[in-house]
Amino acid sequence: MIGAITAMPTRRQLLQSLAAPAIVPASALGLNGAVPPSDRVTLATIGVGWMGGSHVDEFLKCSGLQYVALADLDDHRLTENKAKIDGFYGDQGCAAYHAFEEVLARRDIDAVSIAVPDHWHGIVAVLAARAGKDIYCEKPIAQNFNEGLKMVQAAQKYGRIWQTGSWQRSKENFRQGCELVRNGAIGKVHTIEVGLPGGHTDFAKTKDKTQVTKPPAWLWYDRWLGPAPEAPYCEARVHKNWRWNYDYAGGQLMDWVGHHVDIAHWGMGFDETGPSEVEGAGEFPPREALYNTATKYKVTCKYPQGVTMVIAGGYKEIRGGTKWIGDKGWLWVNRGKIEASDPALLTADLKPAIPYPKSPGHYQEYIDSVKSRRRTLTPAEVALRSATPGFLGNISMFTGRKLRWDAAKMEIVGDAEAARLLGREMRSPWRL
Repeated sequence: MIGAITAMPTRRQLLQSLAAPAIVPASALGLNGAVPPSDRVTLATIGVGWMGGSHVDEFLKCSGLQYVALADLDDHRLTENKAKIDGFYGDQGCAAYHAFEEVLARRDIDAVSIAVPDHWHGIVAVLAARAGKDIYCEKPIAQNFNEGLKMVQAAQKYGRIWQTGSWQRSKENFRQGCELVRNGAIGKVHTIEVGLPGGHTDFAKTKDKTQVTKPPAWLWYDRWLGPAPEAPYCEARVHKNWRWNYDYAGGQLMDWVGHHVDIAHWGMGFDETGPSEVEGAGEFPPREALYNTATKYKVTCKYPQGVTMVIAGGYKEIRGGTKWIGDKGWLWVNRGKIEASDPALLTADLKPAIPYPKSPGHYQEYIDSVKSRRRTLTPAEVALRSATPGFLGNISMFTGRKLRWDAAKMEIVGDAEAARLLGREMRSPWRL
């Protein structure tokens, strides 16, 4: 192992470290800036791959924090991101661990950001809340609904500040569009169209590297699998492209539900509710394929408020982004774009009855909220509501049936088989 990174601990050592958290002297924190240590949020990131590396980049732009630790199962990524942080502060104060439990055991750490694969979200986040850490967690909230619910319950039980990586709420065009829709600019909304990607994007450039090999020495592969079923190592299974296997994630639908469906809900004021009916249809690769998530899909959600939302991936007639259609016109938003059936709406000096908050930036807002204890734009309970149409859409596609959903009780009505798919069994010894 690389000298700057702690060796992989045994399970006994991990349990012992959680039972007796370490106290790190202030001199080890590299607090060499002008802001007094008492005014800084001490931060660690768990998972510093693709998205986690972005967390490091974005949090280093923020004020009022000090990076003190990282955790990842990949030596290369740990080395790269530790060097980035140490270079920023001009010291060697950022600790690097393989096991996230060692981060949680440190009493000097106030907050964590979590960017591990989806199948690890539940375990890491619940233990982080239990350890008294505030949490920034990537979207979607979890690999499945039941784990997401336990994450919400843990965050609430332990009084944790939570920000989900649904960063579009912190962008002005999305905020403006949602504020206009919520305040009746296009009349009563009856239909929402959410366009998402289809297929399997080869993010890691490894889709053809399916040959089974011995795991590389620089990756703790069995821990990477964690609660997921045991499976042989191949390069195409891990790093970025895990999104296309249902053991780890939920395909393009769940990869994007925390963005454009989240915005659809925000514009409608649906952060505390959900659909009453969900029906989905999709096209899938062969069952034995490594990438087995839907390549084309359409999910239709009916809401008690008389609204129908269609979520589609791989359908050219459904424009990418979020489009609300009302009895007085329509409004559409996507990254860096906003359009309306009446362009004058976008330049009018309106005084909304329900104003939407302007964010200082998604990452900065999280740090500010950790200090103030004010609710973020995307707390855990909102993230779960935003992801629910995706969870239910996948289950409807798996069963081939329309589902009835009780949004108040958060349960599937009258279909025990479908209800069982709200969760999953974890590989021993992992439990939640």
